[in-house]
Amino acid sequence: MIEDISLISELRDRIRELEDKVEALRISRRVLMNLIDTLENEKRETLSQLIHKNEKLQKNNSRYAKAIMSQNLKITKLEQQIKKFSAST
Repeated sequence: MIEDISLISELRDRIRELEDKVEALRISRRVLMNLIDTLENEKRETLSQLIHKNEKLQKNNSRYAKAIMSQNLKITKLEQQIKKFSAST
């Protein structure tokens, strides 16, 4: 009888210990999930910023390329005028 009571007491202690461990695991899981959510949000924000910067750089690059093409066209026309002027004199 005393052994049974002792065994029941040990089993109850073990059950409490296991329940505490399960609760600690639940808390750890929540903390990890919150960390993962935070990292995902930061990743999305960083990606969005990088996409925006990339679009801006591409616009600037396109504008610069158009300006270079325009200058190149002017240079070509001036060279042709110089050739015509040189040929006529």
